[in-house]
Amino acid sequence: MVEADGAELCTESFGDPADPPILLLMGIGASMIWWDEEFCRRLAGEGRFVVRYDHRDTGRSTTYEHGRPGYTGADLSRDAVAVLDGLGIEAAHLVGVSAGGGIAQEVAREHPDRVLSLVLISTSPATGVDRALPAPTAEFGRFVSTATVDWSDPESVIGYLVDYSRLLAGGERPFDEDAFRDLARREVERARDFASLQNHDVLEHDEVTSRPVSAITAPTLVFHGSADPMFPLGHGEALAEAIPSARLIRLEGAGHGLYREDWDAIAPPIASHTAGAAG
Repeated sequence: MVEADGAELCTESFGDPADPPILLLMGIGASMIWWDEEFCRRLAGEGRFVVRYDHRDTGRSTTYEHGRPGYTGADLSRDAVAVLDGLGIEAAHLVGVSAGGGIAQEVAREHPDRVLSLVLISTSPATGVDRALPAPTAEFGRFVSTATVDWSDPESVIGYLVDYSRLLAGGERPFDEDAFRDLARREVERARDFASLQNHDVLEHDEVTSRPVSAITAPTLVFHGSADPMFPLGHGEALAEAIPSARLIRLEGAGHGLYREDWDAIAPPIASHTAGAAG
């Protein structure tokens, strides 16, 4: 457990602490187990010290009263730095998915000395860019506005997480419902208070810094699925254009998130990227 401004954050690490560190940042509303343990060990096998952690209100980290989180979106960015501090890591490679990619961008803008490089997966520019970004798909919008869940009922929450995961997968590939149902069940059973997941939906997302993403100096690798329904591909393209020297790798048919069938396309470039970025 790591202390972060009065909160306790549950962390888990893989590999040798003497190796170059990678901090994994999951999207909001999801605990660290959405970073598959096998994927973490694969990165550690490349000679990296890999750290994943639970955001507030997820997993075994501190939870808050339902509907009244005692923190903001900016605090989630500060939590990432607190994890580095708590583990005695001076600077790390940050790998973020979805909102975790937004957190990584904010840390890179606010604390550039703590960031060796960035890897941004299925995310969007954290600040405005000079081009219009495509809206989520109509199907995504309908789900967000109409889906219902009984947060007092574990089975209802599990069903909701599976349905949401199916939508995020994008529809161009087969959806492994059994695997995602098992993951959702572990998410619910592992949490201190699974109903607190809903707090992420009511967070205030105040800006940590006014500096644009173009101010990011860390070497950046962007992965984006061609079938992402939340942040269509144009978000990844805009991100890669806005950050100096960023490189975009398109994942054909991939939805929103990190999928096992893309590991072979993602893990080797991450290993190369994190090997080439100096402190």
